[in-house]
Amino acid sequence: MGKGDRKSRKGKIFKGSYGVVRPKKSTIKAFVPTKKKEVKKEVVEEKPATVKKKVVAKKKAAPKKTATKKK
Repeated sequence: MGKGDRKSRKGKIFKGSYGVVRPKKSTIKAFVPTKKKEVKKEVVEEKPATVKKKVVAKKKAAPKKTATKKK
């Protein structure tokens, strides 16, 4: 176990390689979960429903039928 051993830490340093024994330092920051901010919901005041009066349409008179005679 020394400089020539590629499986040991010293061997990895000597060879200048990286592996399981000598992992690289990651440049990516570790993900740290954060608390979610509470979203305040706006309170909407309910307005009383307005009652609309129904408008009744007047019925139209049926068109007059004219008698047609066949010749």
